[in-house]
Amino acid sequence: MSQSSSFLINGRFEGGISPLDRGLAYGDGVFRTLQHNGYPYCWGMHYHRLEADCNALGIVCPSADALLDDIARLQGSEQNSVIKIIVTRGESLRSYAVPPLAQPTRIVIKTAMPQYPDSYFQQGVTLHLCETRLARQPKLAGVKHLNRLENVLARMEWTDHQIADGLMMDEGGDVIECTSANLFARFGDIMVTPDLSASGVLGVTRERLMQLAPKLGYSVEVKHLRLSELMDADEVLMCNSLFGVWQVRQLSSHAWKAGTLAAQLRELLREQDAISA
Repeated sequence: MSQSSSFLINGRFEGGISPLDRGLAYGDGVFRTLQHNGYPYCWGMHYHRLEADCNALGIVCPSADALLDDIARLQGSEQNSVIKIIVTRGESLRSYAVPPLAQPTRIVIKTAMPQYPDSYFQQGVTLHLCETRLARQPKLAGVKHLNRLENVLARMEWTDHQIADGLMMDEGGDVIECTSANLFARFGDIMVTPDLSASGVLGVTRERLMQLAPKLGYSVEVKHLRLSELMDADEVLMCNSLFGVWQVRQLSSHAWKAGTLAAQLRELLREQDAISA
């Protein structure tokens, strides 16, 4: 396989995934997705979360230098792309038991940056209210692990291209996240983001917005959020590391008025990225 390939496996273009790999067999691994535009955006935060997720599963995290070298080899002269990093526990025989000397598999994939509709940034987005619920499992809460079947099933619930994403609740009825993004709800001068201590993913952009909100005069609260409370919010936002921030304008039949917070936060993210470039 040529070096123009879009992925590396353990630093090799000609690599392959063993059928004995635990990431394939059990979803025994983690991943992170980030934007690359001349440099990997927020690399320090992404690597910190990748390392924390590996530690939560007892997987040895690849070094930052090894991953940065893989990214540089894949990126070439291209500027804007998406980098996905996958780390699995590695190979083992057929058993849930973890082998004592497992050698982790590292995969780095480069893909084209998605082309999002301008309307998502200018007018906001519509969400589907998912029937599929997230299980509560504190040991995996926050971890971006490879077993994302709940999200897959939730994403299968709609085919309307006008719907940007789906809102997911946990089995107890708490609002948690979208299938591929974190959530914020503004109530006056307070930005609330759901408590993710029992389920959900700790996203890097969520963390960045929590740090940036005070610059706009908002305090941030992490709390359990019911659907009825979300409906009463002044503004609802969704965020991830690729599109930044969008305002949610509609969820099923409920609509929120247009606001300016999403645009303000996107501008702060851009300023922060420009400084760190």
